[in-house]
Amino acid sequence: MSHADTDPAASPADSPAATLARWLDDEQRVRATLGPPGVARPAQIAHLSGIEWFAAISRGELPSVPIGATMDFLPIEFEPGRFVFQGRPDLRHANPMGTIHGGWIATLLDSCVACAVHTMLPAGRAYTTAELKISYVRALTPQVERVRAEGRVIHAGRQAGFAEGRLFGPDGRLYAHATTTCIVLSTRAAEG
Repeated sequence: MSHADTDPAASPADSPAATLARWLDDEQRVRATLGPPGVARPAQIAHLSGIEWFAAISRGELPSVPIGATMDFLPIEFEPGRFVFQGRPDLRHANPMGTIHGGWIATLLDSCVACAVHTMLPAGRAYTTAELKISYVRALTPQVERVRAEGRVIHAGRQAGFAEGRLFGPDGRLYAHATTTCIVLSTRAAEG
């Protein structure tokens, strides 16, 4: 595998089985604190920055994201400018050829890159995706037990945010990558 086709965060000493075991432990830890899926009321989040919002979700103080429950993925870790989701490619997400549908992959990548931008927003600001570009590198099958989508901010400005993301398996293999442009709005404009 070329360096470009592997997860840059994976340690060369980690075997795919050890990485998967660590990922499953991370998933169990996160599931133990996440609340049920739902949508937060504006009054619950108006005073929160993006990073504070995600911290409240991770502590179970705000509802978890409904799309994650629908498509079987969840937030694993985040920090300013970075967001990681973990998903379970399942036969429910397959296309007629038996590989995982590109829309499932796109949803994970859209989530990680947009949430990476969201971590940089102050209270009173929201965003919407203006552009999303996905490049599929190789087929993903249900035999890959878990994948991670990691988004990183390239630039976060007052009016727009840009991020890139990678979807990879426990063996470090790259399945797809993405870039996004998000338009930053006031929450009042986002509600209208």
